Amino acid sequence: MKTGNLIKLIIIAMVIFTVQGCGVKYSLSGGTIPENMKTYSVEIFENISPFVSPTLSQTFTEGLKERIRTQSRLSQINQDGDAMFSGVITNYAITPAAVEAGTDMAALNRLSITVKVKYVNRKDETGESDFEENFTQFKEFRGEISSQENQLNTEIVKMLTEDVFNRAFNNW
Repeated sequence: MKTGNLIKLIIIAMVIFTVQGCGVKYSLSGGTIPENMKTYSVEIFENISPFVSPTLSQTFTEGLKERIRTQSRLSQINQDGDAMFSGVITNYAITPAAVEAGTDMAALNRLSITVKVKYVNRKDETGESDFEENFTQFKEFRGEISSQENQLNTEIVKMLTEDVFNRAFNNW
């Protein structure tokens, strides 16, 4: 074996042993989850925004559960998980994004959703990984909201749950 190859092999082995020994699981799906964390729970996110979409509370809550279930090794439980998520939907708003030339009509509208999320890592005694934060995402659309609302909500919830997952498990 050549000296260069031997050095590469030693470096790779050292990196593997270092990563395995640090007590953190590294996942290719995007999450860094402590080895001692086994479960998660998600409380229902009530919609307290001035404008309420009837299904948004359930759509967001189930979307967050699904995101964690499919992108981590954690098991979902009803309450008191090692990772606990709770919060409220604080804003659901449709605003004009672009005005049509020569009129007062909106050529393009923006649907924005804001959620306030509280995350508690019960396995972190220092509380350093806990947070309470607002997350906002939006999608722009043309025409009436009624025919597009469910699809827009689904797309925005997907972006929001990705943001929450990354913040909780990647500290992004």
